[in-house]
Amino acid sequence: MDVALWVVVVIEFAGLVTLGVLLLLSRRTLAATRKELSRRREGDEPRRRRRKPVGVAPLAIKTVTNTVQTADAIIRRQIGGTVRSSIEDLAGWARVERPDLARITANGRVVLVFSDIEGSTQRNASLGDREWVKLLERHEKLIRRHVTDHKGVVVKNQGDGFMIAFPDPAGAVRCCIAVQQALLEDAGRSDGIRVRMGAHVGTSVRRGEDLFGLDVAMAARVADLADGGEILVSDAVRQAIGDADGIGFGAPRDVQLKGVPDTQTVHAVEICSQM
Repeated sequence: MDVALWVVVVIEFAGLVTLGVLLLLSRRTLAATRKELSRRREGDEPRRRRRKPVGVAPLAIKTVTNTVQTADAIIRRQIGGTVRSSIEDLAGWARVERPDLARITANGRVVLVFSDIEGSTQRNASLGDREWVKLLERHEKLIRRHVTDHKGVVVKNQGDGFMIAFPDPAGAVRCCIAVQQALLEDAGRSDGIRVRMGAHVGTSVRRGEDLFGLDVAMAARVADLADGGEILVSDAVRQAIGDADGIGFGAPRDVQLKGVPDTQTVHAVEICSQM
């Protein structure tokens, strides 16, 4: 036992000696590094003093402008250079990110609404980046306020486009009507923008945090058919709403949706209806 104990003591002592040597070497290396950094800073100081100071504001404005322009290029262009609408981008990036959305889609059935601003690229060019960003901020507040009032959830927001989920078709359409009416009543503050909106109800497929499926694409395609200031809904939404109070529809239209083989029926919502 005494031999084993001495062996342990010797090993521990050797370890302490090794650790002490390593600490000493580290301190010397650190001191040398600090000295070298100090020398280089002193050598660079004259050059720094000769540089012309740049204000913070110009740098911030340039950074925001470059960021907006880069984001717009990424959103609008594919590899082949073709232009996509923000609705198509949102349909491809749909994700379940919050517990409230998981609750809405718990039974696999969900009402999806897509919207974007008609002619957004041209409007951005005419307003300039700074004013365009301000307009987008006001528009986002408007959308989110009405979505919350109608128990919906904003799934995705990319630029001027929104993907929204609702638990029931009537609430979804009433939210769309409220948004369009607000834009009409406050055309000056919204700079006269016209928003395209489309809705479809169906099933969604969840895989981890992803929400996707044919019905997501259907909702996006319906919205793509809408004109600025118009709300279009699929026949599935129209049938699900029935004769709900305050919601009226125009004559049905038979349309061909991109990527969908069969002819589909869509209905325009009467925006001036009282909810």
